[in-house]
Amino acid sequence: MSRVLSKTIVLLTTVLLAARAANAVDLTSPSFKSNEKIPAKFTCEGQNLNPSLNFGNVPAGTKQLVLTMHDPDVPKDLVPSGNFDHWFVWDLPANSTGIAEGAGSTMGLNGTGNPGYLGPCPPDREHRYFFRLYAINITLQGKTFKDRAAVEAAIRGHILAQSELVGRYDKAFKGD
Repeated sequence: MSRVLSKTIVLLTTVLLAARAANAVDLTSPSFKSNEKIPAKFTCEGQNLNPSLNFGNVPAGTKQLVLTMHDPDVPKDLVPSGNFDHWFVWDLPANSTGIAEGAGSTMGLNGTGNPGYLGPCPPDREHRYFFRLYAINITLQGKTFKDRAAVEAAIRGHILAQSELVGRYDKAFKGD
């Protein structure tokens, strides 16, 4: 490989990593790290509280933050799409630094049709739970949404930055 080609690859990699970092807002939890197990306290086997979440690196021009949580591992015989909405929150102020444990903001209906957080409760095996934070350049104040797909459709084209935190959970299966 020529030196020019090598330098070009290094430069392109640096530019792509910088662009990716510029389009990411920070989303972390003091309760679990990404791709680790969500503590039972935040599930159907515990207190069913939402975990504390921390936000950072919100870009200039952000008018609101939107948070969603869903499980893409649901058996299709239970939910044909394979996705289950556990939580979505909008109207979060752009200067918000997170959501406290057991708290929320304007909340949509979870997959059971009830408002608010519904903790992990997989029926069959370990599932993944995707928390996504979006920094958007519009406000959704006063709007209502029937599900996560409706929120995501409303913010499409208005996302300045986003981030993802994945938690895993496997319900303690007791059998029949």
